[in-house]
Amino acid sequence: MTPESTVVEADKPEARRYNRIKRRLSIADFVLGLGLLVALVATGWSGALRDIAYRAAFQNYTLAVFLFVLLLLFIGKLLGLGLDYYGFRLEHQFQLSNQKFRAWVWDEVKGFLLGLVLASVLAELLYLMIREFPQHWWLLAWAVFLGLVVLMAQLAPVVLLPIFYKFEPLQDEELKSRLVRLGERSGTRVRGVYKWNLSEKSKKANAALTGLGNTRRIILADTLLDNYSPDEIEAVLAHELGHHVHKHILKSIAVQAGITFVGFWAADWALHYAVDRLGMFETLSDFANLPLLALVSTALSLVALPALNAFSRYNERQADRYAFESIDRIEPFISSMNKLADQNLAERKPSKLVEALFHSHPSISRRVAAAEAWARVEPQQTSARAD
Repeated sequence: MTPESTVVEADKPEARRYNRIKRRLSIADFVLGLGLLVALVATGWSGALRDIAYRAAFQNYTLAVFLFVLLLLFIGKLLGLGLDYYGFRLEHQFQLSNQKFRAWVWDEVKGFLLGLVLASVLAELLYLMIREFPQHWWLLAWAVFLGLVVLMAQLAPVVLLPIFYKFEPLQDEELKSRLVRLGERSGTRVRGVYKWNLSEKSKKANAALTGLGNTRRIILADTLLDNYSPDEIEAVLAHELGHHVHKHILKSIAVQAGITFVGFWAADWALHYAVDRLGMFETLSDFANLPLLALVSTALSLVALPALNAFSRYNERQADRYAFESIDRIEPFISSMNKLADQNLAERKPSKLVEALFHSHPSISRRVAAAEAWARVEPQQTSARAD
């Protein structure tokens, strides 16, 4: 049995409004961050903050780098606090959040501290390489960055995510066995299936295959477990396994490697130009130039964003196709997509421009249409092969 072609439901007014506000909020956050970096570099405030950090660190370079990063993050957080709070209120306004204000504040504190630790480690390593290898620091930094990306992918499910969410082994043994078998058929060795207590913070639903190697695990939001059938959950997970089958993680790392290679080269050029031509900084290792490096990275990310989104949407379509081939019936995939759209208040059919600039996934309408088209064509292909 194949599904009849369905008419794509129009987006509800609240879905359009919610997503429109979310886009404006993300643009405002980006512009605010970009404006801060430009101001720090153009006005010389970055040098003033460096001097404050040096005095507070009693002229100790390593401690001064840490304090400088702390000052930058604190100023950025302070400036963006209003937007962050508005985002918190927005989720409640559209009945998408269960999180209390106190819990949100605690998450913000934890996020800031985690960001401080990671940013400090990166900055200390970066300026150590600049001091020790001034001619080729950017090549070494590029290699170290890629190593850290792989390390973070491994640590995320066992170290980073538990900082913000609670996880527990899935108690539904039948569903667990079913999902593990699905993983085995895809050649993916899963180390565990976990219930993700997302409902403590959000009413949205999600699932993921996280980690690398020994840390690879399936995580299923309780909001998904409570509202979706086993067939629908299997369809959602089959999509996630499609990313593994098509080696999307490795391909994404390769793409990231190419982009960051250009980024570190551009950062080296910008540093030399600022030091040798403009005299903005005394040396390459003057950590007051950190905002300049961040500015180069931000500009490159903005230029590459449409291409990266297109690459991501291509990967998502491949993962969807794997899901179509892996499940017994296409209906659970279609119903799960429609449920996710309703529960997460997603836009089913955004404009082509919005999808190109802001969406890393194809629209719900495109994914449902692709599933229906596959269901209509596949029985014919199967019949032809049998003949």
